[in-house]
Amino acid sequence: MTRTQQRRRQPLRRGSASSALHDSLRDRILNLDLVPGQSISRSAIAAEYQVSLTPVRDALIKLEEEGLIDTFPQSKTEVSRIDVHHAQETHFLRLALELEIVRRLAMNAPGATFHEARSVLAQQVAAREVNDLSAFVRLDSNFHYALYEAAGVDSLFTLIQSRSGHIDRLRKLNLPDPGKSQSILDCHSRILDALEAGDADTACAVLREHLSGTLAMVDEIRARTPGYFVA
Repeated sequence: MTRTQQRRRQPLRRGSASSALHDSLRDRILNLDLVPGQSISRSAIAAEYQVSLTPVRDALIKLEEEGLIDTFPQSKTEVSRIDVHHAQETHFLRLALELEIVRRLAMNAPGATFHEARSVLAQQVAAREVNDLSAFVRLDSNFHYALYEAAGVDSLFTLIQSRSGHIDRLRKLNLPDPGKSQSILDCHSRILDALEAGDADTACAVLREHLSGTLAMVDEIRARTPGYFVA
């Protein structure tokens, strides 16, 4: 158990315990504080977060629906191992959706300035400079959300997030690799430059490069951490 896991959590607000607990556990899974294959004790979680077993049960049900928890009846509950096929399916869905988003933005908003995305990118650069990978990952998500929002389809981001647990963990494993974080920043910058220039073809080409980078490295990532993956 990591130092983060050992710290006693603050009590969750009454009435929002299940949702808040889900969000906290999801973040810990995606950040690999709770690693693939790690056993989950409901009573230990309840004690750690100072809640009853009911919100723990509800949070774990939702995490299981998202593919982040595996429950074996009468046996155990554990963090799911990374399913590469699931990651590839999610990549296919996200790529199709975001290609349409950037094409629409480039074609319908020539000369526009994407202030929110630019602001997020600046914050992401700052996070990289201090090697704050957790903030970097959160801001990466915020950057893409800003594009969904600019296109008026921000509710679809929730759909993508609900399926992204496997590919997000792959990206987390890939992020410390030399040059990866800089590549992400470069792609984000190039996407915005193309959008503001009204260049749909370049925006789509850079987005495809950006979203496909981690899956191109999946064999190498799996070789480093074979126990994290579905056999």
